[in-house]
Amino acid sequence: MPDSEQPEQALSPADQPQTSRAPDAPPLPPDVEAVVARWNPQGMALMRAVVGTGGASAVTLIGPNDANTTLLRTELARFEPRILLSDPVADASAAVETTSPSGVAPAAVALILLDAGSSLGADTLRLVQRLRADGARILLAMNGIHAYQDWRSVRAHNLELLAAQGAADLDIVPVSARLAVAARAGGDAGLLDRSGLTALHAELAAASAGAEADSEGRLAAVTTRVLADTRQRVVDQVAALRSGAEPAQWREERTTLLAGRDGGRATVLSTLRSQLHLARVDLMTDVGSRVRALHTAARGELDRMRPSQLGDYPDRLQQAVTELTGAVDLEVERRLAELAVRVDGSTVEPAARRRDPAPRVGPDPEPRHRGVEDHLMIALGASAGVGLGRLLVSPLALVSTLDVASVPVTLLLGAGAAGWVVRARRQVADRAHVRQWVSDALVNVKAQLEQRAATALVEMETTLADRVVRSSTARIVETDRRVAELEARLRRTAAEQPGQLAACERDIEIIDRRISPE
Repeated sequence: MPDSEQPEQALSPADQPQTSRAPDAPPLPPDVEAVVARWNPQGMALMRAVVGTGGASAVTLIGPNDANTTLLRTELARFEPRILLSDPVADASAAVETTSPSGVAPAAVALILLDAGSSLGADTLRLVQRLRADGARILLAMNGIHAYQDWRSVRAHNLELLAAQGAADLDIVPVSARLAVAARAGGDAGLLDRSGLTALHAELAAASAGAEADSEGRLAAVTTRVLADTRQRVVDQVAALRSGAEPAQWREERTTLLAGRDGGRATVLSTLRSQLHLARVDLMTDVGSRVRALHTAARGELDRMRPSQLGDYPDRLQQAVTELTGAVDLEVERRLAELAVRVDGSTVEPAARRRDPAPRVGPDPEPRHRGVEDHLMIALGASAGVGLGRLLVSPLALVSTLDVASVPVTLLLGAGAAGWVVRARRQVADRAHVRQWVSDALVNVKAQLEQRAATALVEMETTLADRVVRSSTARIVETDRRVAELEARLRRTAAEQPGQLAACERDIEIIDRRISPE
């Protein structure tokens, strides 16, 4: 038999409904019947249906009047004996309302088209009950299975709904007119069987009644067509075996698998290294920019701060560094997520990476020690104060009685000026001392933040590299398994091809003797 792989959405043999409706057998010799049953099971079911009914009459079609229904009717019209389908009723509820109270004639046949993507509705279930009560033969077809991945589960659910309504004897035939079109265009008889059209036609032929007068001629025509179709299938299989197209396709697939055996590991690792280098440069630049911005803001804040507030500034700087660390962590996590997506399309949750505490700005600045410049400023301040005081009391020296009294005034003014100069100098020195401490502390913070970002990148590199290696190893194992299957299939095909050719030629001879008996 042909060994063609089943395409996605196609019917498997378990999904195809049983089409034998009559116990009668077609008038064929046992050996011919065995060949037809082996190569063309749907054709055998059609012949049995014609033997049991003698022909086909009009069938009432209930379903949507759309392109899929039109295509289904067109494809069914290509089968013999031809099944006459009425114009489709738009929806099930309208069909229930338009059914006469007396019901459908007992000999009538109704084909109800169901949507492969949705379950049975209440209107459709009522329609089934009404038609069964009227004695009609009911066929259910699920059209358009090629467009839905889960049509098997929908079909099973619909069968459960029918069983709950007391219609467990009804079956649902899954069909796809588009698969039938593709099979006809490509000359693929196996795909035509899996489209369900042949099974549906056999069901319709078995359920229909009438045309008894021409039953023998119709049976002969159907038998001739089925035998010709079966012979053509065997001939196509012989041509496929002799052409070696399928083994050549397997060898090409094996070559492609071996060429990509590493699963793209080298390419992914190269991409990982380049992306890590780019992320490291960007993060180092971002950390430096943020620390410089914090340093600038700290210098401006120190210039505006009162001398009494300088002692609390280390705590304020620590709070600013903590906020800066949080912003840097968010940027690092964002870049790591982008890196993971670019490398292998995975995602990294923010909670997956442990966050370390924020860097400390270090111990508080030590008290400023007085040096020679402080003593010098005292002397200069006293000298300037005495000179200023002498200048201010110089008019008193013109009066001889007040000349002596001006001396204490001069000394007081000098002491006041010296104190002001010393205090101003101390404030300036203290501010400069804190500013220098801030610069040293932020240098340390910058180094810790850069190390923080670099550590996160190294951890991510380890994680992604391990993930790439594991995934590529799994692909290598799968590739080796597939290559082994192809090699075994090639060896088996080479060993079995002579026997298959002999069996096909023997089946052709059996069919030819039936078609052209001596």
